[in-house]
Amino acid sequence: MSATEHKHYALIDQPEMKLDTVALDAARSSLEQGAMTPHYGPWRYEIIKMLNDSLATELVCVLRYKRHHFTADGLASAHIAEEFLVHAGEEAVHADRLAKRIVQLGGEPDFSPESLTRRSHAAYDDSRELRQMIRSNLIAERVAIEAYSQLITLIGDKDSTTRRLLEDILADEQKHAEELRDWLAD
Repeated sequence: MSATEHKHYALIDQPEMKLDTVALDAARSSLEQGAMTPHYGPWRYEIIKMLNDSLATELVCVLRYKRHHFTADGLASAHIAEEFLVHAGEEAVHADRLAKRIVQLGGEPDFSPESLTRRSHAAYDDSRELRQMIRSNLIAERVAIEAYSQLITLIGDKDSTTRRLLEDILADEQKHAEELRDWLAD
């Protein structure tokens, strides 16, 4: 069998690439669902739950970084304390982006203070020593990196918009971890 014939037979065995017209018709109705079309399938609620847990993580990180900003003390602390505040602001932006995406998916962002630390992947820390503050923030960033990496893999092609959002946040978390590692080495 020639290469051309083999290629032809391989195409016969493959399903035809075409759009799902039933799903396209369904997208023409249920307008109250906004961007939620049949493509989101059964994963939407699981994705919303995972995003709410990530939201909790970001909020706990904001609180930890803010506490460290206000309580850092010592010769090297002034610069690092200001950087803690910058990181807190970036984590707050992440939280806002996650909350917005949860709403876009038809969910409700969970800002409940009662459950934040229970749902968060990262721990809150009230250390008073600067080196321990840096270390606890580095641990939290590494946990966030691992959690976002796993979420990106789990979501895959089920929700490309959420995946891109998580990839953007992951890049920021990796930058934070590198900065914290460098401060720990100083």
